[in-house]
Amino acid sequence: MTIKSVTQLIGNTPLLDLQIDVPQGSHIYAKLEMFNPGGSVKDRLGQYLLQDAKVRGKINEQTTIIEPTAGNTGIGVALAAQQLGLLTTLVIPEKFSFEKQVLMQALGAKLVHTPSEAGIKGAIQKARELEQEISNSYVPMQFENPANPAAYYHTLGPELVQELDRPITAFVAGAGSGGTFAGVAKYLIDHDPATKTIVVEPEGSILNGGSAHAHRTEGIGVEFIPPFFQDVRIDQTLTISDQAAFAQVKAAARKLGLFIGSSSGAALAASLQAAQELPANSTIVTIFPDSSERYLSEKIYD
Repeated sequence: MTIKSVTQLIGNTPLLDLQIDVPQGSHIYAKLEMFNPGGSVKDRLGQYLLQDAKVRGKINEQTTIIEPTAGNTGIGVALAAQQLGLLTTLVIPEKFSFEKQVLMQALGAKLVHTPSEAGIKGAIQKARELEQEISNSYVPMQFENPANPAAYYHTLGPELVQELDRPITAFVAGAGSGGTFAGVAKYLIDHDPATKTIVVEPEGSILNGGSAHAHRTEGIGVEFIPPFFQDVRIDQTLTISDQAAFAQVKAAARKLGLFIGSSSGAALAASLQAAQELPANSTIVTIFPDSSERYLSEKIYD
């Protein structure tokens, strides 16, 4: 296969039938999103956000893209902006992965840090301030832009249906901005209303009514309810401890030769938990958003 741009490699990632012991004879299938060129599921989002903005006349050849991000979206946005020749400023809470930040800078993005204790809300506030300061700038704002779930409704959702030759019993996935979960869940429900949707969060996220606090699991967890959740049916929320998530990260490497990030570990732990409650011989689909390689400085295997 010959290509002319790495963005042609976005999407159509492998779907892995996990060869592990799953309760009640069920199967877990995982979308390996680390095979996108920028290394995560958010490559789909970065490309879709800027394509959508271009179609709607929100950006031109001189626009500066500004986005608050926990990491992977920043890489996806920087990659898409680079292909369009646009300047990018990414606003990131200090606590997030060093490796992700290096990759953003390698793509030409300028980084602006906000205090870790201010969380993603602090990054959002700073991005809005920069939007007022920088002329001809545009903030896609993944946390409220309907193009976020649309990116996955039109790409990842259809891929799952096409790649599996059987009904999907349950879709299990983590939520950060909530766009990936909402977009895929809505597509799967539209295709088959019997599909159960299960959202995954770490301890320290608020979806199950707990209080917000720090957690090691990176890339998922919310400080406010994603607006996209208003438009999709959520059947269950599973809260996974850091300990359970990181145990699956280590098990995936040792048993499957699979390098997954902590949000993927949480998704796998939740999928195994769901299998105990679902009917026997269920088909469970989950998403592994990225790989462990961008978290090595966070001692992901310790």
